[in-house]
Formats: sequence, C-alpha cells, structure tokens
Amino acid sequence: MKATRTKKIILITLLAIGFASFTFQSKFFEVAKQIEIYTSLFKELNMYYVNEINPAELTTKAIKNTLENLDPYTNYYNEQEVEAAKIRSEGEYGGIGATVRSNQNEITVVSVFKGLSANKAGIEIGDVIVKINNQSLNELKDEDVSGLLLGIPGSEVSLQILRGNKALNFTLKREEIAVNPVPFYDMISDDTGYIVLTAFNEKAAEEVKKAFLNLKERGLKKLIFDLRGNPGGSLMESIRISNFFLPQKSIIVSTKAKIKKWSNIYTAQEEAIDLETPIVVLINGRSASASEIVAGALQDYDRAVIMGQRSYGKGLVQRYRPLSYGTQLKVTISKYYTPSGRCIQELDYANRLPNGDVPKFSDQGINQFTTKNGRTVFDGGGILPDIKLGLSELNKETELLLQTPALFNFAGVYKTQNPSLTAWEAYQVSESDFQKFINYLKDDTSFVSEQERSFKEAFQSINTEDSKSISKDYGRLMASLKENKLNAITQNKEQVKSVLKELIVERYGYESGVYSNKIKTDKTIQEALSLLNNDKQYTAVLSPKK
Repeated sequence: MKATRTKKIILITLLAIGFASFTFQSKFFEVAKQIEIYTSLFKELNMYYVNEINPAELTTKAIKNTLENLDPYTNYYNEQEVEAAKIRSEGEYGGIGATVRSNQNEITVVSVFKGLSANKAGIEIGDVIVKINNQSLNELKDEDVSGLLLGIPGSEVSLQILRGNKALNFTLKREEIAVNPVPFYDMISDDTGYIVLTAFNEKAAEEVKKAFLNLKERGLKKLIFDLRGNPGGSLMESIRISNFFLPQKSIIVSTKAKIKKWSNIYTAQEEAIDLETPIVVLINGRSASASEIVAGALQDYDRAVIMGQRSYGKGLVQRYRPLSYGTQLKVTISKYYTPSGRCIQELDYANRLPNGDVPKFSDQGINQFTTKNGRTVFDGGGILPDIKLGLSELNKETELLLQTPALFNFAGVYKTQNPSLTAWEAYQVSESDFQKFINYLKDDTSFVSEQERSFKEAFQSINTEDSKSISKDYGRLMASLKENKLNAITQNKEQVKSVLKELIVERYGYESGVYSNKIKTDKTIQEALSLLNNDKQYTAVLSPKK
C-alpha cells in the first residue's frame, strides 16, 4: 500500500515537471517564432521597400510600440539615451551648468546653476539657443541638444543665443557638474531644521546624512523633510535614508517579483543616526516611487507625521538590463510593499479597459492596514498623509496648463517688466500679478484646451462659404470656451500662484533662492512648523484613534 502511494507521488511529480517543461518550451518557441517573423519582415522591407529606410529608427519605433501597452516605466534606451540615464542616476556629467527644453522648434534655457559656466558667462533663463558650435538646432530633440552641450570637462562649446530680438554669442568651457539631490537645507527656527530632497540618485543618502548632521550641530531638535515633487530613483538610496531614522533590522520595504531572486525583504542594515527627533515629511501628488518608500516606512513605524497631499502611487520597481550594442532595457520587475504590507500602486496596467484606459486598484476597494502604534492606514493608491492640507484637486485645465510653457513664459515677461526684485526672498504672487497672468493667457497660444482644439479643427475642416456664414457664432463659442478655461484655472488659484512664484523667484535668485523664499512663504512648511511646535498635537497624530 505504501509502495503504491509512493509510486503515485513520483508519477504526479514527473507529470508536473513534464508539464512545466512543456510550458517553458512552448513559451520559448513562441518567443523565437515572433523574433524570426520580425527579422524576416525587416529584411524584406530593407531589400524591397521603394524608399530608403533608417534601420535604427525603425527598430526603435518597433520596440517602443511593443512596450507601449505595458507600463510607462518599462522603457528602451538607445546608446545616447543610456548616457542620459546614467547622468540622472549618478548625478555627475561634463556640461555648462544649464538645462534646456525643446518646444515648438525652440531650444530654451529653463534653468541656470549659480556659479557655473553658463551663469558666469551671462546666460539667463529664457534665452533661446539658436546654434551650438555653428550647428543649427532646428528639429533636434531635447536629448540631441543635450548631447551637443555635454562633453569632456575643460572642452569648449560655442553658443549663439537669441534674447528677445538680440543675438548673442558665447564661448563656454564645460565643467564637471555634480547634481546635488539636496539643493537646500537650513535651520528655519531656533530648533527646527529643513531639508529638501529632489531626487534619489546615488548621492541622495550621503547628502541627506551630511545635511542632517550639520543641522544637528546647529541646534536641530525637530526636522521638516520635504519630498514634494520628488519623482524617486534608486530603491537602495530610499532604504538607506529610511535607515537613518529607523532601528537596525527594521523591515523597510519588501518586493514581490516573477523571478524569485528579485523577491526580497529589505531591512535596515546600519545603526540609525537618530531615533528621537520629531519629523514631519512633506509629500504631494508628484512624490513618487522612492519618495513613497521613505514616507511609507516612516509612517508605518509612526516615526514621522506625513503631511500634504496624497502621493503619486507608484508601487513598481524597475531594473536596468543591458542589451546588445550598448543599449538598455529598463523593465518593471516587481511590486513593492511598505512594512505594514501595503502596495500603494495606483494604476492597474495589467488590466487595461477595452478603450485603452488604465483602471485604478482603488476602484475595486481599498484595504486597511495598521501601523506599529495601531493606527489605520490604507493601500490602493499612494501614501495618504496623516494631515491632509485642504488644497483643491487640480482640474483638467490646470493639469494641462502645467504641461505647457505658459507659466514659464509669463515669468519671463514679469522679469522683463521688473528687471530687479530686491525682496524676492519674501515675494508672493499678489492678486494683481495673478490677474495679469490670467490676462496674459487670453492671448497665449501654447495653452489650448481640448475643446478649443476640437472646435478649431472642425471649423477649419468646413468649406470657405460655410465658414463665412458661421464665423461670428464660432467666434462667440471660442470666446466662451476660453472664458470657461480661465475660470477653471482660477479655481486652482493657490496651486497656480505657487508654481508661478517659484518660476518668478528663480529668475532672480536661482534654485537656492526658490527655497530661501519657500521657508518664509510656503504655507505647508508653516503648517509643519506649527505642528512641531505643539508636542501634544504631534503625539496625538501618531497615536491610535479611540
């Protein structure tokens, strides 16, 4: 009887192994088959298509289309893009100390780093680059322009720039640029320090630690840690930073992947540098990925009060995989979970709707979890702050506005009209300035709503005689749509004024000036400071609700 049972077990095991092997071979055959189909198609196109084709461009488009229906974080990088990704990760490169943006065939300087080559030469935010080393930049993409600006430290690059109607020529020497992910930290009261972290590159933990210890020497007893607008980056840097404030061996984050070796539990490996200092972590809708790991870990251990708006909700982990000829694939390999067990991924890319929309996990309901102290927290879409500040949700029109250069361009107009701004550290956008911006939008061509674009295309598609007869009605309709659009922007006045203030102040005080202004005028920072000054209220927030 026992022997019979053993034989059955062996048979079942062999069948399972055989089935798994068949499944693996079947999948492998399918992959090989599809690759062979693409290769034969590519050869036929290259041989017989009537016009010349660009093999690299065709392949890049095919790969990117292949990845399009996965998630937006799984990407292919050609050789040039690999170098740009390396710069973002390492935070070091040879350049002129300025960043640029391409828009409508214009290459515009959008930031200048104080004290570096571009700044010393006199290049300003808003300058339009026309030529680099006598090469015209028409139709070039951002990465192509950046490639021309980058180079070996010490080498020279010549620029022709348009400032207003005036053409200017510059010759600059490239420098070694180190992007500090902690662009600002300071004491903002006798006992409260402020640290802002803008990215999780390879220097993030080192710079946060350096800033924190410096502030401790200057009397820090409370900390405001600003992660607003931080899109994330290195998983390991987020773990190291969490470790600064959590006991050794604490679980900080866990990952679950299809490949077993990429499913891990990450714990604090070092002794914490501080376990007592009260902390408020600031987040908003653009705090993502590694920012959410830090905020989630500190929240789950009741180590900090999280304040602001719900974070972005990116609970996915990526890893770079080398491909042939110096190219790379950045692929989503796992989901991550906070110490309490929450997955904060907002969008379910694996189950797109028939129309292509991506559903939210929270549409199926959210689950409750508990922190170390027994407080209730939730999954299903970002880190919910312990104290949510009452800013209105961004409407579609405001979200669209933030994607256009309209705010940036108005900041340039403001600087032209106000060449000096002596009190920029305390500057706030007044009601008068905001109204000037609304008036500016009436004639702006970069900020066009979906309805305006649709009606304009429809009007342009009809014949000349019909367009003449309805032109007045069309004009009235477009004026009404524009008025509705501007009214929608006004509904998000505080958020728009905040962004506009930063863009204006940066024209006078550079990036450091933006933060010098924030610690004096930012309402969220003032709320955090008020909470830290009230020990009883701070403790109550981290205590379970009865």
